[in-house]
Amino acid sequence: MTKRPNILFLMADQHRADITGYEGNKIIKTPTLDRLADDGVVFKNAYTPSPVCVPGRQCMMSGQLPETCHCVGFWDDLKPNYMTFAKRFSQYAYNTVCSGKLHHHGPDQMQGWTKRLAPDADLAPRYVDGMIEEEFAKYKPAEGVGKWSNQRELEEARPGDGPYQQFDRLATDSALCYLTRYFDDPLYHRPENHRPLLFKLSLLQPHYPFFTTQEKFDYYYDKVPLFKEEPCDHPVLSLSQQNKPIDISDEINRRATAAYYGMIATIDEYYEQVLNKLEELGEDLDEWIIVYTSDHGEMLGEHGIWEKTRFYEGSVRVPLIIRYPKQFKGRVVEENVNLCDLFATLCELAGLETPDGLDSRSLVPLMHGDATNWNNESISQFNDHFMIKRDKLKYQYYGENIPEVLFDMDKDPGENFNVAEDPEYARAISEFRQRLSSLGIGPDADPNYVNAGY
Repeated sequence: MTKRPNILFLMADQHRADITGYEGNKIIKTPTLDRLADDGVVFKNAYTPSPVCVPGRQCMMSGQLPETCHCVGFWDDLKPNYMTFAKRFSQYAYNTVCSGKLHHHGPDQMQGWTKRLAPDADLAPRYVDGMIEEEFAKYKPAEGVGKWSNQRELEEARPGDGPYQQFDRLATDSALCYLTRYFDDPLYHRPENHRPLLFKLSLLQPHYPFFTTQEKFDYYYDKVPLFKEEPCDHPVLSLSQQNKPIDISDEINRRATAAYYGMIATIDEYYEQVLNKLEELGEDLDEWIIVYTSDHGEMLGEHGIWEKTRFYEGSVRVPLIIRYPKQFKGRVVEENVNLCDLFATLCELAGLETPDGLDSRSLVPLMHGDATNWNNESISQFNDHFMIKRDKLKYQYYGENIPEVLFDMDKDPGENFNVAEDPEYARAISEFRQRLSSLGIGPDADPNYVNAGY
C-alpha cells in the first residue's frame, strides 16, 4: 500500500498578506515563501473565518464558521475532543505534531494533535478545576502590568529580543530536533517515519509586540512605506482593535512598521531552516503537501487603524499557499476562499473521508484551475460583526443600529467608499441580507441555522 503524503503546515500570526515578495512587495525579503509560491498554488483572495486569533484558528481547525462551532469571540474555544483536521488525520494513522502556538483557552489543549512541542498552553483561571475565586481575587496585577494598549504597543516598537522572538526560536529548534529524530534518529536508530506525518510549525510573529533584531530594524527603517490615512467616520471601522483611536507620530509609525517587516523576514528564515532540514534528511519536498498561512492580518495603520478584528483587507485577508508539485502546477487562484476550506482540502489531498457538517469546501478543483462549480463567497465573523464577500463585493453587518457597509472591490480596491446606500447596489444589498439571515445572523435570522449549507 502506498503511504499517504506527509504534510507540513507552516503558520504565522498576524501576517498581512501583501507583505510578501510573491505578492509584489519590493521591500520585504521573503525568499522562502516566494520559493513555495513559485510552483505552489497561491490563493489571492483567501480570508480568515474570524479576524482575531482564537476563533480564527479554531474555525480553521474545525472547518466550521464561528456561528457553527460557537467560537465567535476571543475567549471562545472548541468543546473538548472536537473534530478538528488534526483529529481526523490522527484517526487515519497520521502522527499529528504541532510545535508552537495553538491558542486554546479551554481544558483540551490537544484537540486532535498527538504530540505538542514548545506549546503555548496557558489556561485562563476560569478553567482551573475547583478554583477558589476569593483567592484569585487577592492577586491582582499591579497597575500598568498586563496587555498593553494599541497606543503603547506602537510607542514601544524598537529593536529587541522579546518573549515572542524567544518563543519562535524555541518552537523552530524543537521542530528541527523532532524532525531529525523522526526521519533519522542517528543516535538511537529508531526513526518513526513508517507512518505519515502531519507536522505544524506555528509561530507567534509578526504579532505585536513589535520587536526585531537591530540588523533587520536598521535595514527596513528607511525603506518601509507608511500608511498615514485618517480613519473613516464609520462607528466601527474608524477605531483600532480596542475601540480606541490611535495618535502617533511618523517616527513611531516608522519604528513599528520597520519592526513588523523585520519580524516577517525572521519567520521566513525559520521556515527555510525547516525546509532545509527535511532535505538534509533525504526528504523530497515535491512529495510533501506544504501549506503556508496566517490566522489573520494586521492593519498597520492603514485607514488610520492598527491590529485586526476589522473586515478591511489588511486585517481579514490572509496569505495562503498550497504546494504539491506532484499533482498541481503553480498558479494563482483569484476566487474567494476561506481558511475553513483547508479541512476538506487536506482530506481530499490525503485520500481521507471528509466528515459531515463542515463549512469546508475542497479547494482541489481550484488548484486544478477549475472554478466551474465554485460558490464564490467567503464569510468572516467576530462577535456580532459579520462579513460576506461574494465575487468582488464585500458586505459587512454590525448590528441593527450601525450602518451596513458595502465595498465594490473591483472599482474601489482601497475600500474607501461605502456604497451600501447607492441605488445601483440595492439588489446586491437585498441578496446579502437574505444570505445573512440564512446564516443565523441579523433581525431575520434563521432560528434553525445549522451550517453554511455548502
